[in-house]
Amino acid sequence: LYVKPTCPWCREAVDFLDEHGIPYRRADITRDTAARAEMQRLSGQEKVPTLDWHGEVLADFGLDELVPFLRSQNVKLEDS
Repeated sequence: LYVKPTCPWCREAVDFLDEHGIPYRRADITRDTAARAEMQRLSGQEKVPTLDWHGEVLADFGLDELVPFLRSQNVKLEDS
């Protein structure tokens, strides 16, 4: 999960993933230039949050896009 610490959508995504027990690795693109370059290579854009889920990329999203994306990847949400 590529994020910026000041991004409210990033905080929302982190909170959602944490609350549902979904493991992920977080990369702060403001501190990690290699992560920023990797995110741009994977997604073709510069907006966060961007999630690389086993090669499937969801970029510049909110929860309304995250939930269906995770379900399409067969991720079981703890409250579902």
